[in-house]
Amino acid sequence: MPDGPPVTWRVAELLAAFADRSLSPVEVARDMLARIATHDAALHGFVAVAADAALAQARRAEQAYARGERAPLLGIPISIKDAFHVEGLPTTFGSLLFGDAPERADSGAVRRLRAAGAVFTGKTNTRATAALTRANLLGPDTVNPWATDRTSGGSSGGAAVSVATRMSALALGSDGGGSVRIPAALCGVFGIKPTRGLCSDEGGLRAMTDFVSPGPLAWCAADARPMLEVLAGRRYPRRTPRPLVIGYDATPEGRAVEPAIREALDAVAVQLEALGHRVLPIELPLDGWTDVFGPLVLEDEGRERGHLLEHRERLTAYERRSLEAATRLDPADVETARRALPLYRQRISDVFLTVDALLTPVVAVRAFEVGQRPREIDGTQVDALWGAFPFAAPFNVAGTPAASVPCAIADGLPIAAQIVAPAHSESLVLDLAETLEDAIDLDRSIVVERWAATPLPEGRAP
Repeated sequence: MPDGPPVTWRVAELLAAFADRSLSPVEVARDMLARIATHDAALHGFVAVAADAALAQARRAEQAYARGERAPLLGIPISIKDAFHVEGLPTTFGSLLFGDAPERADSGAVRRLRAAGAVFTGKTNTRATAALTRANLLGPDTVNPWATDRTSGGSSGGAAVSVATRMSALALGSDGGGSVRIPAALCGVFGIKPTRGLCSDEGGLRAMTDFVSPGPLAWCAADARPMLEVLAGRRYPRRTPRPLVIGYDATPEGRAVEPAIREALDAVAVQLEALGHRVLPIELPLDGWTDVFGPLVLEDEGRERGHLLEHRERLTAYERRSLEAATRLDPADVETARRALPLYRQRISDVFLTVDALLTPVVAVRAFEVGQRPREIDGTQVDALWGAFPFAAPFNVAGTPAASVPCAIADGLPIAAQIVAPAHSESLVLDLAETLEDAIDLDRSIVVERWAATPLPEGRAP
């Protein structure tokens, strides 16, 4: 049996124990729900907890195992970002203007997870309409489990927190400009943005539609692998990566990076060379991504949510400014961005003619105090919007798979490396990330132990 309580076991270990009947899915669901009941008032990771429904799903999974049935995620507790529809639960999209009634059906990504046997612990907090920045008006900010005065990142902050604290084994997030990778990096968990278009969410939120993808957050790459297989509808068996040429850009676009992150990434580069790969310093041609990203995102916002300006008093300041900017958007800028998008994607694709994968930072700083976005990094002035988070969105524009891999802890806060590969190279990203995680063997037990909870008595739901 693995060490530690079952809530800390890897997904493969849970599935094996469920299958041989040495562990019940109900037991694991109850323990994770107990953590939510005990600690989420301090963390604000969930906007809805589906305790009764989760226990019913867990019991059905237990019965399925008893009948000899199997499914890829049968009995595994998964939280769902509140940008996806879950039958029977309201969907707020992080806004006061939605979520009045329970959904009548799952959106596509959730439907696939349900069919794979997942147990849904609840809906996790997201920034307003799943935006990368700012909070929502539904309640307090989701805070970082490593230091509760710090941000969890966005917009899948609640998802990252649910995994970091073992309130869920896995989490479903979405990434349109870094919204899986950024909170994964700040909260010390693994997160992957798949190739644009690989994973769909039929009937779900329309936002950042040229750039967004559903994606898993997990404790490690091995845990994310079966969930990504379900979302993508294909298999990603683990293989040992052949010796690779890995392009390393420590400061993409010459942007400022916190010294602790630079040092951690340099150590990752050394580790990759020790694993037999060739790490090649490069300067990535990422310039111009904001000229594509900004107009196309605003076009989406104006088309899908422009009518919400009729309810200005119920919008965040960021929502109002975005929607107002959408009303002033020049159609010529949209057309220019639309023409530039395939050219940008080709430019980044051409980088992989000389390297197999890329290594960059995920973010420019470690988790900062809630509401205090840095305006200066390592003595350099940075802009308020992108200064802390400039390294994720270029790969949304490029459409390539990219993952946030925990690699270090500095002054009690986690640091992550970003691994990027050519389009439809999810296997390479997962394999390289898993090999790197095994080599680093980062001890993150402190955050799990900090948020431990005593299981609830038998027969009592949270």
